Amino acid sequence: MKKETAGVYPSVKKDGTSYFRASVTHKRKHISLGSYDTAEEAHRAYIQARLLLNHAESGVLDYTEPSALTFEKWVSLVNFRDNGIYIANPIYIMRKMFYYYLSPDEILKFDADELFYYSSHKIMRRGNHYFAADYGMQVNILNRYGIRSYAVEGRDYFFKNGDILDFRSSNLDVVNRYVGVTREIKRGRTIYRARIHIRGNYIIGDYETEEEAAIAYNKAADLLQLKGLKKKFARNYIEALSKDEYAAIYSAVKVSDHIRKLELS
Repeated sequence: MKKETAGVYPSVKKDGTSYFRASVTHKRKHISLGSYDTAEEAHRAYIQARLLLNHAESGVLDYTEPSALTFEKWVSLVNFRDNGIYIANPIYIMRKMFYYYLSPDEILKFDADELFYYSSHKIMRRGNHYFAADYGMQVNILNRYGIRSYAVEGRDYFFKNGDILDFRSSNLDVVNRYVGVTREIKRGRTIYRARIHIRGNYIIGDYETEEEAAIAYNKAADLLQLKGLKKKFARNYIEALSKDEYAAIYSAVKVSDHIRKLELS
């Protein structure tokens, strides 16, 4: 192969259009760099990748436009060079954590034990929310921490250090993790209030623990549906409780008489 076409492979699309694929091999790892309209562009990507992989002076944030490589590919190559692990997603591994680069200015932070998931699940942003592509669906990444999709930051959960891109568990304080349950201060002490929405919000009761409040919400939803209400209520699942423990709390927890006596007609 001629020097000017090293790392370049001509190909043809289904419609007959010609294009060129670029790839590089480093430490016996064959890495695709992308597809290009011309052999010259593909070759530039190959040369840039070789330089990046063989010179430790360039870091993730040294990326500049225009570039033959995409920013995502640049991050993957720098991580492979520095850490010896090739990950297709734009991840750079640090000690006990890693960065996920959506752009040079938008850097998400995660604990190291999340690496397996995010190395194979691509993150995207819609508005102020971040989603992972999971089995053809877009899953809000907050759900992985017990934060509901409709939860409000600053009420239901907090970023302790103020960095809304820092998703490390030590930085997330999840306050209201169950449907219909909020943590509140009443006469100087913390209580968990359960509410249910029918034609407005009805207070089910105040409870010592959020698990009791979550189960009280489930019980109120069951009572209302037994009374003939057609509305479908989401139920709370309390993973930490066995079936017997759940049943004992369900039996003992009290629900407001306003719910029991509510006329639905």
